[in-house]
Formats: sequence, structure tokens, C-alpha cells
Amino acid sequence: MVLSEPYWDHHIPLPKLGPLHSRLVTAFVALICFINSYNGDFVFDDSEAIINNKDLNPDTPLSNIWKNDFWGSNLSSNSSHKSYRPLTVLTFRINYLLAGGLHPIGFHVLNVALHCVISVLMIDVFAILIGGLVHDGRGVKLNLSPKASFLAALFFAAHPVHTESVAGIVGRADLLCALFFQLSFLVYCKAFQGGDKKFPVLWIFSSILLCAVAMLCKEQGITVLGVNAAFDILMVCNLDIYELAHRLLSRRKSADIGGLVSSGLLMRLALLFLGGSFLLYARWRIMGTGPPSFTEVDNPASFAENVILRIVNYNYYYSLNAWLRMCVFFFFFNVYDSVFYTLCVYRTLTFGLVLLAIPFLPASNLFFRVGFVIAERVLYLSSAGYCLILAYTVGYCSCHWKKHKRLLKAATLTLLCVNVARSAQRSQHWRSEQSLFTSALSVCPLNAKVQYNVGKNLAYRVNQSAAVKYYREAVRLHPKYVHAMNNLGNILKERNELEEAEELLSSAVHIQPDFAAAWMNLGIVQNSLKKFDKAEQSYWNAIKFRKKYPDCYYNLGRLYADLNRSIDALNAWRNATMLKPDHSLAWNNMVILLDNTGNLAQAELIGKEALKILPKDHTIMFSLANVLGKQEKYKVNTNFFPCSAAFCLFCALAAVLYHRWGKLDLAKRHYELSLRLDPNAPGTKENYNMLKRKLEQRQRTVG
Repeated sequence: MVLSEPYWDHHIPLPKLGPLHSRLVTAFVALICFINSYNGDFVFDDSEAIINNKDLNPDTPLSNIWKNDFWGSNLSSNSSHKSYRPLTVLTFRINYLLAGGLHPIGFHVLNVALHCVISVLMIDVFAILIGGLVHDGRGVKLNLSPKASFLAALFFAAHPVHTESVAGIVGRADLLCALFFQLSFLVYCKAFQGGDKKFPVLWIFSSILLCAVAMLCKEQGITVLGVNAAFDILMVCNLDIYELAHRLLSRRKSADIGGLVSSGLLMRLALLFLGGSFLLYARWRIMGTGPPSFTEVDNPASFAENVILRIVNYNYYYSLNAWLRMCVFFFFFNVYDSVFYTLCVYRTLTFGLVLLAIPFLPASNLFFRVGFVIAERVLYLSSAGYCLILAYTVGYCSCHWKKHKRLLKAATLTLLCVNVARSAQRSQHWRSEQSLFTSALSVCPLNAKVQYNVGKNLAYRVNQSAAVKYYREAVRLHPKYVHAMNNLGNILKERNELEEAEELLSSAVHIQPDFAAAWMNLGIVQNSLKKFDKAEQSYWNAIKFRKKYPDCYYNLGRLYADLNRSIDALNAWRNATMLKPDHSLAWNNMVILLDNTGNLAQAELIGKEALKILPKDHTIMFSLANVLGKQEKYKVNTNFFPCSAAFCLFCALAAVLYHRWGKLDLAKRHYELSLRLDPNAPGTKENYNMLKRKLEQRQRTVG
């Protein structure tokens, strides 16, 4: 087997460490870069993928993670992004179980630990790509480039572009994908440890299986098969692509093909191709044989009608992604001419380009539209190729600039230190949404999505006035930004600026007719404006585009109640509780409506049914208490309480009944007992204060 040229390895300006020490140092560098994110909050996409994702809840059937996308939506839904990553969601669920809830520390710690492990494994990956596969007599792999592979792994461990993948919990998908990507590649390489190019088929299947696991973490995992194929062609078979292409066009075509067949290369490539095709077909079937739908604000260039314009914009995106990888490496640019001159000679650079390009292909917009313009997460794997090229550049310069060796050593160490400091600084930004979006705003003030995110964060912190400013700016920068229109319309609705809210929401549904949430919010505004027919139609449009929409059924029921269509209101609220059994407002409104219309027996049944599902709901308890009081059922049967834990609520209910019945001393005793069990029960506290005033008044009258 012909090896790469690692002759420059000993010129690398780093001390030569043993395998264990180099791994420990690499893990330590990876750790100090991102350790300050360990106690950060859930930020950015974490809210959708983790906080609002019911698949993490232990009460949700485990089978759901195999049916839903990464964000918890059913893959068959029109709104699904079709990102199928069940193994990543499974790790989130395990974090949830171990922490006993949604506590971000455990999630962050695992992300940092995964990055440390991946950085350490990169030493083995880089050692093979630089020095080839050589084993001693006992089958132990030898590292012919210990310093170069160590340096490349350090560059990878400290690269600032990894901040989003490590400090952002949603980046877990990229980390797990990278881990199994590495394992798939290393298993493929291990097959050649005896020097036999005709290795057992079992090794290929093992590599393809690990590729499948990587795909179940993130779709990008499929690209490892391309890296494996390139490694087989360039390193194992030492194939000269230029010479092969020349000979295939000559009369010696059959002899060359015969050589490829005898080496087993064609058989291995065929198996990789068939395995990859099967995985892609399975993935296509899982996501419903249809691509995800994105809006123009997610990826404006992909919506450009002019092909030339799309190509120009895509190349601009590629240059931005390249800049993100290189960022602080400016002082190596002047040696690039000599580096690229040697691309045809040195396989190390070729492998660097392979690692740089192939993992990036799924995010390139070449095969399908992606839902972002620039996303640092997708560069996690491909940055390994850049780190490999950079390590080679350092070695190349060390060989040819021997007079400046001290300067080069200082520059290399400075680069590593700058990367560590920059990674630590950027991971600090990811500790909270406020710091993250504020830092983004200073970099991209003209980006509509950044303005939208700042506004969304402010609205979440109940700073509505400031949120309006940023939402308006997002709509100004991108007049078709329907999510900004919807959120702005909601705030204006709450501020009773109904005409402008209606205008914004109408524009949003005109731009995106299947925007169910905007249709529902438009219906709420139209209901407030007494445009009842239009409101009803808007609600039904929302349900048309999102059939399982309990909140919309609830608001539809409110509309029917305002129109005195009691039967329709009850049916709408019943639909809401069927879709969402813990919909407290729908249950309570049914009890109140039946109470007001004189259907006390049915109101009692509905109230008791609701309490079986929501045993601690004070609102339903008091509504039911009023119903029982009207029926003069003062001796309450506690059988409808599902467990003894509801005793506090029973006391509150009994107090209300005794109060209504006129047994004020008993009412006082039960109010006090209920408040001892739950001091923050608002309804109980108000009624208790009312009772005390009544008792004081009676005492003054007696006196």
C-alpha cells in the first residue's frame, strides 16, 4: 500500500506527545473552549425541539419519536420540516428522564462531552488520512504523523465555528452525526489492517450500518459513504484519477477495468452505492416522499425565479461558509498559491478537500432547498477538512521556511490561543437568548430574521412595546415575513389596535394561505371587531389547514357562545377537549355554559369528567361548586376526586358550598385548611377574605 507523504510531520512546531497525552490535551482544549456554556439556558431552536416537543415527555409513547420529525410534528403534516432524527430526540428524552424534567445543565454537559470525544477521535481520522494505514506485526495501527494529526485535532477542537453545535443544545444532532460518521469511517479503514484489499463484506455492512445510525441522528450522515469511497480510491488502491481517465479513453480500457475488478475496488464501491441508495430510498419513504416546505424568509435565494440569480447567490453563500471556516486564519493566505500547486501530488490536501466538500453537500442547495441561508451547525463536520488542510499548511511552511521556524511556531500557538478565546467568548453568547440575539443584532442589523428573533425574545419577557419595534423592522426589511406579521398582529390585538392587527394578519394569510395560526388569530381579531361571519370562516380555514387544532376549536366555541349558538359552542369545546384532554378553558366554558342555560345535571357530569383529567384545576372546581350549590347538593360526594392528592381542592370546594349554605364557621375552617395546603390558590384566598369581612360585619352587628 502506497502511503501519503508524512515526511513533513516532524517539522510541525509542536512537541511530540504519546497517544494518551495527545488525546488528553485535545480533550482539555475542547473542554475549555465550551465549558462556560454548561449552565446556559434553552435558546433559539431549543424552544421548539426541546421545550415544546412532547416526544421528550416520559408520558408520551416512545414509539412517537419514530413517527414524528425532530421538532415533534408528524412527518405527514404539511408544516413538518421532514427532519427525521429519532436517535437525537431519544438522547434528549434520556436527558429529560435523568434530570427529572427540562433542566438545561444535563443537556449542555452532554453536548460538551460529545465534542471532547469527537475531537479526540479526530486524531485517529487525521492520522489515517495523513499517514495512511500501517500496522505492526501484532495488527496494531501505527501513527506515522503523530504531530500533524495532533495539530489538526487541536484546530478542530478549538474552531469557533463549532460554537452553535456545542453551545446550542439542538446542535446535538450534528455532534451525534459526526460521532457515528467517524466510527463508520474508522470501521471501513479497520478492514484493511491486514493489508488485504479484498476484505470481508461484513466490514462494509458494518460501515453502512453505522452510516444509517448517523443518518438517524442527522441526514448529513449519508455523506460518510462518499468519504469512504474516496479513501478507498485514493489511499487503498492508490488510484491516479487523471491517469485512469486518460486510459479509459485509450485502447487499454479493458485491462484497466480488469485491474480494478481484481483489486476488489469495484465490488466495494458497488456495495457502498447500493447501501447508500437503499438508505436514501428509506429516508425518502419515511418523510412521505415529499420535500419539506420552507418560506422565502428561510432561504431567499432558492425562491429566485432567475436561474443565474440563484447561482450567483448560492456562490455568495458558499463564500460566506468558506469565510466562517477560515475567519482568523488570515496570516496563512499568502502560502495558498504554493499549497494548491501541490494538490495533484499530495493526497493529504485532496482528503482535506474531500472532507471539506462532501459533508457540506446536503446544505449546498444543489440537490434540494434547505431552510436556512447560513447555519454554522452544518459546518461542524466539513470544518475537519479545513483543519486538515491548515495542519498541512503549517507543516509545508515549516519545511520551506526553516529560517522563520520560531515565527511560525509563535503564529501557530497564537492562532490556537485566539481560537480558544474566540470559542469561549462565543459560547458565552449562547448562554441566554437575550445575549445571543443582541450579539447577532450587532453583526447583522439588516437581517429580518435577527430582528424577528430579538422581538420574539422581548415579547417572551413581556416587553411588548420594544418587541413591536423589532417586529415592525423585520416586516420592513422583509415585507413577506409572515411569522413577524403574525406575532406583531397578536401584540396589536392585545393592545386593542384591532384594525392594524386585522390588516397585518390578512396580509399574512394572503401571502401564505396555509398559515393556520395566522388564520386563527385573524378570526379572534374579527370576532372582537364583531365581524362574526368572517371570523367563523377564518376559524374554519385554520382548521382546514391544521385539522388537529384544539385552540382554534376553543376560540370557535367562544364565537358561537357570543352568538348564542349553544349547541355549536358545546360541540366546538368538546372537539377541543378530545384533541387536547387537558384544555382547561374548554372544560370550564362547557360547565359555565351548561350552568347558565339551566342544564345543571349535564354541567355536573362535565365538571366531574374534567376533574378526573385535571384534578388540581381551581377554576373548574369553583365552577362545579356553583353548579352543585344551585342543585342544593351541599353534602359533596368525594368519589369523583381521582386520588387523595385532590383533598386540598375538595376543601376549597366544601368551603364554597358551606359559604353558600350559610354555615360560615364551617366555611372558614375549610378555607383555612385549603390555604394551609395551597397558600397560593387565588380563588380560595379571595373567597376567604370575603368571608372574613362578612364574619366581622356580623360580629359588629351582634355587638
